Formats: sequence, C-alpha cells, structure tokens
Amino acid sequence: MLEIVTAGGWLMLPIIVCSILALTISFERLWVLRRHRVAPENQIEQIRRWLGDGRVPEDKLQSLKSGSPLGRVLAAGVAKRAHSREVMRQSIEEVGSHVAHELQRFLGALGTIAAITPLLGLLGTVVGMISVFTRITGAGVGNPTELAGGISQALITTAAGLAVAIPSLVMHRYFRSRVEGLVVGMEEESAKLLDVMAPAGKPE
Repeated sequence: MLEIVTAGGWLMLPIIVCSILALTISFERLWVLRRHRVAPENQIEQIRRWLGDGRVPEDKLQSLKSGSPLGRVLAAGVAKRAHSREVMRQSIEEVGSHVAHELQRFLGALGTIAAITPLLGLLGTVVGMISVFTRITGAGVGNPTELAGGISQALITTAAGLAVAIPSLVMHRYFRSRVEGLVVGMEEESAKLLDVMAPAGKPE
C-alpha cells in the first residue's frame, strides 16, 4: 500500500487528507443524525400532559429545549403559548430554520470533497503524462522502465481520486436525504403542537 501511495506522487497527499476528512464527517453525521436523537417520540403527548396540568414547569421546558433538536423547536412554541397561533408559528419557524441549518453541518464540506477529489486525480493524470512525455523527449522510447513511473502516477492518482469521490458523493446524497426527512418530520410535529396549543392561545 505504501508503495502505491508513493508511486502516486505528491498529489496523493491532498487526496488522502480528503479521504480522512470524508470518513470523519460521515461518522460524525451518522452519530448526530440518528432519528431518536433528533426527533424523539411522544414529545407532543408529554407537552399535552403538561398543559392538562394547567402549567408547564420551567425546568421541564428547559429540559425539553436541551434534550433534542425537535425539543428546541417545540419549546419555542410552548414558550409563546400565551400568544396567538401566528406568533407561536413564527417562533417555531425561526428556531426550526436554525435547527435545520445545524443538521446540515459539514454536508457542504462533504460535497466539496466529492467534487474536488476527481479533479485532483485528473490533475495527477496530467502531471503523470507530462512526466512521461518529458522522458520521451529526453531519452526516447527505448527504455519502457523510465516511462513506467509517470504512467503509474497517472493511473494511481486517478483511481485514488475516484475511490474517495464516489463514496463521498453517496454519503453526501444520503445525509441530504436524511436531513430532509428529519426536517419534514419536525414540521409535522410542529403542526401537531400548534393544534394542541391553539385552544390555550389568544385568537389570531
């Protein structure tokens, strides 16, 4: 493996760095974007019970807010329960936009890695072929061994770039789809909250 990396030339270094970053981001997002962590079940029922008791304890509201991204969104609506439905909706949407942005954290970097690693591989191909033609110009084509290094560099960097780019692109698309699904789920839960809270709020 070390021989292959060495044969690929100096452009293998940024490709390897990109692969490490892609792996790190993928594992971090897999951990963070777990459904039960982002949007735990039965939170609406919990809020309904609090409202049934006539008040929402401040410590429970803070626990809801810090417990999950969905909890932050719902807590924003509960905190405005004394206001109109429209005010509650605006508060939920404002916090929800921040939460959605946080769920997409690092996805831009992962998409960039998926885009640039094939270009790095292509650059390695160009550099390798320049090396080949330079040697041909200087020594002719009589000794194939002298040409092998440049050709090897061209092929290795291209393969390495694609090997990083393909899984990075797959994971980027997967995480984007996952975030979209989580956001839709949070929107549905927010709509349920508004239906629960509307009787307690002031008319619009």
